[in-house]
Amino acid sequence: MTVADIIGEPLDEHTSLTKQEKYARIYELMDQVGLNRSFANRYPYAFSGGQRQRIGIARALALNPRFIVCDEPIAALDVSIQAQVVNLLEELQERLGLTYLFISHDLSMVRHIADRVAVMYLGQIAEISPRDALYENPLHPYAEALLSAVPEPDPNREGARQRIILKGDVPSPANPPKGCNFCTRCPKVMPVCHEIEPVLTEALPGRFVACHLVTPPERARAG
Repeated sequence: MTVADIIGEPLDEHTSLTKQEKYARIYELMDQVGLNRSFANRYPYAFSGGQRQRIGIARALALNPRFIVCDEPIAALDVSIQAQVVNLLEELQERLGLTYLFISHDLSMVRHIADRVAVMYLGQIAEISPRDALYENPLHPYAEALLSAVPEPDPNREGARQRIILKGDVPSPANPPKGCNFCTRCPKVMPVCHEIEPVLTEALPGRFVACHLVTPPERARAG
């Protein structure tokens, strides 16, 4: 499929635009993501990773969505290209009023782009917090361990950083442990953690945590 075919496929499936109207929309989308219109009849193998991401973004925008799921959108790109793609996403967000669900393992990039962050472990949410509050003071032990691994650009702070090393293997999501699914690796585990599953509860204003350290066991459900 050519670039025009890829970007135009949602229009073929979900609209009744004429061929002329469809190509006008395709060119408009290419302009929005910074792709030269002369690329419309080329194939993806002719493009760099960053340009391919722009093609994917244009396709995602084709039907004027208000909510877009970005699943690891920069994982395979060079750092300089990552910055270009993120800047494009932010520019489109402001111009088009978009909301993103940004899924990533890159904690530095999450800090740059997110407003609220949900930390997940074994398929369940461990903590949901505003970005700055989470990075300054994580409440869940897993979030704390994750953020302890983020390098500090300040040499003095980096020298003082205390890394939390989690022991053991990640359990199978198909056969999670009884109680809290993090109990087999948690450095702050308590006996109740092996018996009762914690409920995601508002521990502080706007901050939700699933942990017996902040959630009374009587408010949790039996595992």
